[in-house]
Amino acid sequence: MTAPVYDRPAMSLIDRAAGPGGVALYIGGMEAARDLPLLGRHGIRVVVNCAVNLDIDLVATPILEAGSGRARAGYGALRYYKLGMIDGHGNPAEMMLGAYLLLCGAMDQQMPDRPTYPFESGGNVLVNCRAGRSRSVALVSLYLHRQHPGRYPDLDAAIAHVRARRELRPDEWFETPKPMLIEAARRASDLLDRIEGAPADA
Repeated sequence: MTAPVYDRPAMSLIDRAAGPGGVALYIGGMEAARDLPLLGRHGIRVVVNCAVNLDIDLVATPILEAGSGRARAGYGALRYYKLGMIDGHGNPAEMMLGAYLLLCGAMDQQMPDRPTYPFESGGNVLVNCRAGRSRSVALVSLYLHRQHPGRYPDLDAAIAHVRARRELRPDEWFETPKPMLIEAARRASDLLDRIEGAPADA
């Protein structure tokens, strides 16, 4: 069974105060993640790509040019993080846990004042996958539940909120996010419970 594909915004504001200091959190697909003017208008300075089958060239200031089988390298237009998940079976719970921790770290990371770090600290955050309908929804739902349990007391409440904000319709919910990604998020949350409950010298 394949869900219908509806027109929706390239990206959607999910939570206005999701991260430290009131960082806003967005979800989008590949079109949003590569649209630098759009990201700039929304104060997005961090992109977290959770799709293993999508790479985006955000190099704005090349250090090394492409050639002889080597890819271009340099400084990006913004801070770009990637931890690739599969949109379906194949993700260990540790991959979802890693994505969650990466998102937490990206929210908090402070940039040094050195020429080799031409980025600003802070800024709003976009989480993307190819379409912004499954992997990014599962990851952001896990983040909201774990970071804001008062507003999102369980994973299901967080998923319901993200579906509404991302304009995902009921006839596509069976794969937005896919059930195995919801299960991976639940298992990652269980792992976090075990980690946070472990003694400090464990």
